Amino acid sequence: MVQGTGSDAGKSILVAALCRIYTRRGYRVAPFKSQNMALNSFVTPEGDEIGRAQAVQAQAAKRPPHVDMNPVLIKPEGNSRSQIILMGKPWKSMDGSDYYRSKKSLWTEVTQAIDRLRRDNEIVIIEGAGSPAEINLNEHEIVNMAVARYSDSPVLLVADIDRGGVFASLYGTLIMVDEDRDRIKGFLINKFRGDETLLRPGLKMLEERCGGVPTLGVIPFIPDIYLAQEDSVFIDKNRYFGDGEGLILVVIKLPHISNYDDFDPFLNDKGISLCFVSHPSEIPEAAAAIIIPGSKTSINDLEWLKETGLFSKIRQLAAQEVPVAGICGGYQMMGTAIHDPESFEAEGGSVEGLNLLKVETLFSGQKTTLQTEGRFTGGPGFFESLKNQKCRGYEIHRGETRSTEEGIPLYRKEDGHLEGSISPDGLCWGTYMHGIFDDLLFRKSFLVSLGWEAPESGESEDVLRELEIERIADAVEKAVDMNAIDHLLGLGV
Repeated sequence: MVQGTGSDAGKSILVAALCRIYTRRGYRVAPFKSQNMALNSFVTPEGDEIGRAQAVQAQAAKRPPHVDMNPVLIKPEGNSRSQIILMGKPWKSMDGSDYYRSKKSLWTEVTQAIDRLRRDNEIVIIEGAGSPAEINLNEHEIVNMAVARYSDSPVLLVADIDRGGVFASLYGTLIMVDEDRDRIKGFLINKFRGDETLLRPGLKMLEERCGGVPTLGVIPFIPDIYLAQEDSVFIDKNRYFGDGEGLILVVIKLPHISNYDDFDPFLNDKGISLCFVSHPSEIPEAAAAIIIPGSKTSINDLEWLKETGLFSKIRQLAAQEVPVAGICGGYQMMGTAIHDPESFEAEGGSVEGLNLLKVETLFSGQKTTLQTEGRFTGGPGFFESLKNQKCRGYEIHRGETRSTEEGIPLYRKEDGHLEGSISPDGLCWGTYMHGIFDDLLFRKSFLVSLGWEAPESGESEDVLRELEIERIADAVEKAVDMNAIDHLLGLGV
């Protein structure tokens, strides 16, 4: 089990690396995280919703993602409430106190899921959440030491040295976990920059003060990690991704932004910068396009657009022929209205949309979670060159969006249903398909239509992610005492 001294210590990436390392050695490996709080999610082949990080870890283990890898997913909705996804399906919306009172029901699902994984795999790499030293939550937690105890797993404790205070973080966490102290078998120091020889005296003193718990690896800072991040800490740190020059794509940083990993493919395209904005004044004059991302609460975030002035600014830019695109919740906001008669979000009712696409959305109790495939229908602008080309991705949304007048759909599903919408001039479009920018042909066509000079060649997202998993696994395998971890796993003993 990999636990951390805090959020963003690198647990998700290290679990992915370990999954790939042991998969390369021929073991059948599965990742596991009992409880994940994230708005980045993914849909399994069975139509179950899990955390995006566990889907990446499954890819690292060369396995299809499965709901047993993440039985509990918490999706914040605001006002201290969250939607609980239990075994891949919406369960309840509740506040923190109600959630903790539900521990018994949740724990049963957690233990059954890990039992199935342990039965069907030779190695299970477990990821914790936050820190095990959050002593106010210990009685109710189902993701850190409770899981280590149930599975009798040795724990590797990882800390981010880039933040500073790494020795105090490791020592303090060890002290705070009380009776579970002996479960921590080794430390991992992550994101190290500099000369490791200068660190060694501190490592020796740390081991002495921690009763002999060794540091099993000092993992160097790995720049530009090209894998889906665990949470919004990733985008909270930066406004720009890229050098802020070249072709600038503006992404609206919604309060409840979800699945922002939709934009990861742009990070590998030369001459492209992503700019996340929360106010009209932050939109650069040279913006080539506006993209409205997914949202956990579309109505609330649509109202936020109006309060901040972004609603008017987006309409103004669209009138000036700046292209606007919407993914999932962003697609809903681009329509004429969102109707919520049963109050699934906030106070319900109907809310006026941006009116950039002639569609409207009706919320219902049914939540759509599925992987989807089809073919682009063609249309004005760059869409014509895509006609009949295959596309694939996944959908996670509540509600159904329909055209209010005859429009241009984006693609036709395999079952014949039409999805998405394109404006008559081709400058505005929206879709429920997450992962649409993973498609190299679609992404290049979109960027070229904005004035981008496309390189002669490029790799698909699947290839790039594979290369990235290999790069990270190689770095971790080189930096960590894998013999010691083999011993903890009982391999070759």
